[in-house]
Amino acid sequence: MGNLLGRNTQPSRVTEQDKAVLQLKQQRDKLKQYQKKITFQLEKERCLTKLLLKDGRKEKALLLLKKRRYQDQLLDKTENQISNLERMIQDIEFMQIEMTVIEGLKVGNDCLKSMHKIMSIEDVERILDETQESIEYQRQIDEMLAGALTQEDEDAVLAELHAITQGEDIAFPEVPTEPIPEVPEAARAQPERRGAKNKPDREMLAA
Repeated sequence: MGNLLGRNTQPSRVTEQDKAVLQLKQQRDKLKQYQKKITFQLEKERCLTKLLLKDGRKEKALLLLKKRRYQDQLLDKTENQISNLERMIQDIEFMQIEMTVIEGLKVGNDCLKSMHKIMSIEDVERILDETQESIEYQRQIDEMLAGALTQEDEDAVLAELHAITQGEDIAFPEVPTEPIPEVPEAARAQPERRGAKNKPDREMLAA
């Protein structure tokens, strides 16, 4: 029961901007439905006007034409309102994207500031100095090794390096392929009997 109550009290992820976008889209959809309704009605009245003119009822047909003219103006206004709503929806959605980007930049900036606090300029200079000392120490070792080797040793090292880079195989002694002969049972038992035979002799010497 407590889990259910706790689950219901979690904050909603729907923002006020999301609600505004939803309302704008609902208004746009209603205007589009109204637009379809007026367009269908105008088509019916156009056909009716032709019938009235065919029957000679010119005044009635003129009245329908005036009504159509008014409804055409309504359609134009409706189209403008739909365009305004869609433009506003796009502006809000794009602003949401910009807010997300700005929030990401803010988090990244805070992270950089924290890293700068942890790693000061003095620490960077110290690490660079230690790195330079390590490079200098390695250079001294290389110079010592280079001076300790003779030209013959240098040639041998280069020849070995060349052989490794060329993928030459190093010669190893061949492993015998013949099976090793088994030791007979009698031969394995002889050391045991020999040990038992020498045991009394060792006891006599000890006495």
